[in-house]
Amino acid sequence: MNEDQITMRTQPPAGGRLATGVEVIKRYLAKLGTSPGVYRMLTHAGDVLYVGKANNLRNRVASYTRPAKLPIRIQRMIAQTETMEFIVTHTEVEALLLENNLIKKLKPRYNVLLRDDKTFADILITGDHDYPQVIKHRGSRDQKGDYFGPFASAAAVNRTITALQRTFLLRNCSDGVFAHRTRPCLQYQIKRCSAPCVDFISREDYAVTVAQAKAFLQGRGSEIHAGLAKKMQEASDDLNFEKAAEYRDRIQALAQIQSHQDINMAGVSDADVMALYFEGGQTCIQVFFFRGGRNNGNRSYFPSHDKQVEPGTVLASFIGQFYDNKPSPPLILTNVLPDEQALLEEALSQRVGRKVQIIKPARGDKRKMLDHALNNARDALGRKLAESASQRKLLDGLAEKLRLDTVLNRVEVYDNSHNQGSSAIGAMIVAGPDGFMKNAYRKFNIKTAGKAVGEHGGDDYQMMREVLTRRFSRAIKENPDRDDGSWPELVIVDGGAGQLAVAEEVFEELGLTGEIALLGVAKGPERNAGRERLHLPGKAPFMLEPRDPVLYFIQRLRDESHRFAIGTHRTKRKKDMAVNPLDEIPGIGAKRKKALLMHFGSAKAVTRAGLADLEKVEGISQAVAKKIYGFFHPDS
Repeated sequence: MNEDQITMRTQPPAGGRLATGVEVIKRYLAKLGTSPGVYRMLTHAGDVLYVGKANNLRNRVASYTRPAKLPIRIQRMIAQTETMEFIVTHTEVEALLLENNLIKKLKPRYNVLLRDDKTFADILITGDHDYPQVIKHRGSRDQKGDYFGPFASAAAVNRTITALQRTFLLRNCSDGVFAHRTRPCLQYQIKRCSAPCVDFISREDYAVTVAQAKAFLQGRGSEIHAGLAKKMQEASDDLNFEKAAEYRDRIQALAQIQSHQDINMAGVSDADVMALYFEGGQTCIQVFFFRGGRNNGNRSYFPSHDKQVEPGTVLASFIGQFYDNKPSPPLILTNVLPDEQALLEEALSQRVGRKVQIIKPARGDKRKMLDHALNNARDALGRKLAESASQRKLLDGLAEKLRLDTVLNRVEVYDNSHNQGSSAIGAMIVAGPDGFMKNAYRKFNIKTAGKAVGEHGGDDYQMMREVLTRRFSRAIKENPDRDDGSWPELVIVDGGAGQLAVAEEVFEELGLTGEIALLGVAKGPERNAGRERLHLPGKAPFMLEPRDPVLYFIQRLRDESHRFAIGTHRTKRKKDMAVNPLDEIPGIGAKRKKALLMHFGSAKAVTRAGLADLEKVEGISQAVAKKIYGFFHPDS
């Protein structure tokens, strides 16, 4: 970060802009009531700057009309506000829930943002079959059955399901497979299923094992362990050593999963432990998940926020967004009490239909667990800051090698992928000081270039032209002031002088010449990595030293663009292959489609058929033949 950027972030906005923003806000005050609700502050382009909630909308919005008492970051927000939107709610709790939902959806610039909010995996024991199955589940809990989780990683879920199968011999096959089995499958042979599909176990006995599995997942593992040990002893006393060996194996499977519990909290069944650590203007929140008395793993989060935001505000926003798409446990342990703790507890309780507490323990096992989580948060943030410093150094090194007089905070890399022009995709990946910004990646379904497949397939130059034109035409329209961080300082195109020339032409047409740096990366002789030729506008191509860290960085950027482009192309091609082009022709029903396919042999052959050929098909009149031919040959 250079000195100009630091000044910009710490100085208040110009008086004229700030006064204008205050006047905009004042215009809404006369129309506002005193009800609870949610408000949004927007720019002239309609971009949401901030989403907030209030118990009294009029009083809350009025506070923005006295900017001298507000932090500088809020003054900057007011200066950019040109319109506002409001939603009135019945209660403040309802406003809080709506606020968190809108923040996650709109990602406003001045809110605390939870950037990584992937859904967690659960274990589901189904409840819509006489013989329930145990499976891994993600997403909404709308399937009938009992859910256990969340688990911090898929590996932890898979490990637990394997132990459940070995201990309780529950099936994991689909209902369709179950219904058509005539003999036991491999799962039975390796002693992971009791083969209910072929009646090797009665419905009643299977129900008992299902109940035991649920009891184990609810934290009653010692009870299940004791019961299995008792049965093993009884079988041994009866000299039924084969049965005793089966119980022994099930006990060992149970012990194996219990041995993976690195750390536990005595007396706590279901709880989430959240430790917040702040350093260098960034925050890490380490979350440990305890369910049924077991440690289901942990995960690190790095919410995005202004450096001036207090830890209690950060944690309150994090908790609200974190539990927006997942149920909260009855107990949340934190090392920092969130702002509006009571309101947050009420909102979470209302969402899950039971009491939820947020507490900051001062001593005992709960405090020790928090200290452990805090150490993890400190280590995770330290690693991230080190990675960010390394990434910053590479970006600065790239700028130096290219002789750029700007600081690189956003680099965009463009690549295309197609199969001789079909299923053509353009891809954009983004890198910044924190690494790859995957939420900013974009794919472009090519609309013109590559549609007409010639002798040599698609036109790569025309594809690049379309992608860059669409990307920056939209950027100019949506954010001409370039004040939201979505404009790059450097654009890299995969290719040599030809692709670079296309990018130069697009930038000239859009009036961007000289405002964004351009770089073309061509493969070296014999396509050898390490011998890439770098092309800059108006300069001779050059190569970097084979072991230059900046060269490795460029290769990593290019490889990531390849990966994203090829993966996106394969997904589109698979989808395109599943679509029958005849389905898209209006007025062509199942009977005519069948006749066409029987006559020509494939849908692709129909698209290539001439008008006279189509008229020869039974049931296809001259008018219908013209309609079909015209659909696939619109220019004729």
